Amino acid sequence: MKHLVIEFVTSFNWFVLTYFVILNTIYLLIIVAALAVMLRSVRRPDPAGRDDIFANPLTPPVSVLVPAFNEGAGIIESVRAMLSLRYPQFEVIVVDDGSTDDTFERLQQEFDLREVVPAIDPDVPTRGAVRSMHVPGGGEPLIVVRKVNAGRRADALNVAINVAQYPLVCMVDADSLLEPDALLRVAQPFVDDPDRVVATGGVIRAANGATVYRGHVVDVRQPKRWIERIQVIEYLRSFLIGRTGWSRVSGLLIISGAFGLFRRDLIVEIGGLDPNSLGEDADLVAAFHRHLRDARRDYSVVFVPEPVCWTELPRDRQTLGRQRRRWSHGLAQVLWKQKRMIFNPRYGRIGLLVMPYYLCFELLGPVVEVVGLASVVAGWAFGMVNTSFALLFAAIAFAYGILLSFSALAVDELTRRRPNRWRDLVVGATAAIAENLGYRQMHAWWRLRGLVASLRRRPAVWGAMPRTGFTTEHSTR
Repeated sequence: MKHLVIEFVTSFNWFVLTYFVILNTIYLLIIVAALAVMLRSVRRPDPAGRDDIFANPLTPPVSVLVPAFNEGAGIIESVRAMLSLRYPQFEVIVVDDGSTDDTFERLQQEFDLREVVPAIDPDVPTRGAVRSMHVPGGGEPLIVVRKVNAGRRADALNVAINVAQYPLVCMVDADSLLEPDALLRVAQPFVDDPDRVVATGGVIRAANGATVYRGHVVDVRQPKRWIERIQVIEYLRSFLIGRTGWSRVSGLLIISGAFGLFRRDLIVEIGGLDPNSLGEDADLVAAFHRHLRDARRDYSVVFVPEPVCWTELPRDRQTLGRQRRRWSHGLAQVLWKQKRMIFNPRYGRIGLLVMPYYLCFELLGPVVEVVGLASVVAGWAFGMVNTSFALLFAAIAFAYGILLSFSALAVDELTRRRPNRWRDLVVGATAAIAENLGYRQMHAWWRLRGLVASLRRRPAVWGAMPRTGFTTEHSTR
């Protein structure tokens, strides 16, 4: 019996080791694909092309949608940044989703808001009733809608979609800042290929440690806390490198809800965003793929690595844990909802490659990581796994993790147009190492808890996400 147990533990540990090698090799291939795309964009900067888009009367106007719940700390800087976007025609729609802080009061004071009679077409279903609608006295292209909170960000976005009057809608988090040319850059694929492009996404970067002046990021430094510094590395690897690589092979499944541009008519066709989903951004893109593949329509979903959206990252372990559990819970919901797409050749590489990857490596990855680590440690402690294997396992997991993070840092350094300080590079490299010494294992545990919550059909809740706001220039003097 003991022999069978030892054989099982050994076989399982070799499976876990192989799993880690395959997963990290896929990550490396994604980084290589992303590097090719990003180097090409750096070698061929096209400010004249953006000027053409700005001057082109056929450039489609955009409605910028900003759901806001208790965002008083940073809402003014965020809205200022959006109102100063360089784009020929756009509007900003802020939906105050039943905030209990001073979000609306700050907006009202800053923009001299005046109540108007709501004129909202019910193109997509909503839950929380609209309480009032407001426009600024100064004539800025801003609309502020106050509604009853329905517990879902998707419901606030659906209200904003009904208010929006333009053919493209850009979804932006209220704790985010868009760079002045971000909308021009993320809209360029719609101008270049208007018949096929249905959604585009831009880069999400950490605003923690950055200095903001009148809605613009004027100085970028590494944050002070290590938990924030490690997230900076994560965002480089996942939100920049990962999505650029998947876009390169036409396999983009997720466009971040913090910064994505979509065709409004298609959102209406699929019935709006799913208010029951915790991952409404991934759910929307997956629904696009399914709807358009079922209709046999030619289309393209594109990631653009140049436009930047600066967002505030969680600053403490409790908030970060809630966020990552929610992400894992939301991914499980999306994959279950779209389960007939998985391994289905009808949906091309999305069904045969992308969704199986997210199922096997993103959703189930924390199961293998947590159970595998526990198995190796327990096997070594009870003499069922020899020391050489345990050291091999630790060395491969540690070395591969650092290699991936260093590769992401290198790609970012090679392609970014904003100069970096040597101190920030050293801090980033140190964070890439520190990520593998406890943080990665803690992150796997959070993701596992999110998966378990989904399997147990627990109510999907967002939870409180406290904000501290952006560091403004006047406060640093």
